[in-house]
Amino acid sequence: MRPTIDALLRRWHRMLGLSRQSPPSWYRDRLREELRERRTAKTPWQKLSETSDVFFSISRARYDGFPVRKLPPFVASRHVLLYAYMLAKYTLRWKFYRTAAILCNAPHYDLVREVVNPSKDHKLDEVASRHQIDPVEFKRVSRQLRRVWPLLP
Repeated sequence: MRPTIDALLRRWHRMLGLSRQSPPSWYRDRLREELRERRTAKTPWQKLSETSDVFFSISRARYDGFPVRKLPPFVASRHVLLYAYMLAKYTLRWKFYRTAAILCNAPHYDLVREVVNPSKDHKLDEVASRHQIDPVEFKRVSRQLRRVWPLLP
């Protein structure tokens, strides 16, 4: 089953098309941060969300050529929900930003490839800045979009 999961993740990361980060220590730092958040999660929902962030960090690093750790062997009873949650969470975020860019008439909306949490206004400012989109308009559109967009924590 592992080759199937690996192939799926490669296709998914290719579709997301996230920018490679520099320096390479960025990937290790993100993983440490996600592991810390996972340890402090209290509810089952929080644990699922934070575990999906850990898996995402590991798979992204590996896809980008900086393997920081191996994903655990796939066990359907333990991982189907986790992978489904991770794929949904980050794909919804990615599509949220592309939709917001389209609604803002961004000339290069197709280059908007982001998965940071759009529930945080300061993240909206960062994304607008990275893509030369008017931050006031982008934040206004994103706030309206958040009311109807299905985002997972």
